[in-house]
Amino acid sequence: MPKVQRQLDFLQRLAALEEQVAAAARAGWERDELPLFPTSQRGLVYEDATSFLTLWETILTPRTATLQLGLVLLGDVVGTTNTGGEWQVLLDGVVSANGTVPATFSYVLPALSFDLTPYRAQTSLKVQVQVRRTAGATTGGKYGSGGCIGGAPRYARLL
Repeated sequence: MPKVQRQLDFLQRLAALEEQVAAAARAGWERDELPLFPTSQRGLVYEDATSFLTLWETILTPRTATLQLGLVLLGDVVGTTNTGGEWQVLLDGVVSANGTVPATFSYVLPALSFDLTPYRAQTSLKVQVQVRRTAGATTGGKYGSGGCIGGAPRYARLL
């Protein structure tokens, strides 16, 4: 004889549903697929300029409270001369985080978290990752201008 499960009454179903919604709210909403687009063919900065150049960027609609961004930035070496530099992340043209790329032919892995609450009323928010060379070779290298600063996003999450 098949067993028949007794239907729960409306208030019990509502209580179970409220508990599931509360658990989902506590867990937060995570989306890993926020794309960042390179602004050069190679994703590297070879220029000797002292101004910052955009390496990666995206435009998003800020509907969540936090943007978590992980980067990898790498210096270069030409002959025996190491190349170092600086990086910065801009939100709507305002520097929101910055740091250095050591001139030791090594990499840095910044892990950043940005509060998007001030931008929630906007329809779009431009996020830029910029770098510039501050030390290194001034001649040689693949394109003749010395060493480079390379970088890439490791992750970009809207929470």
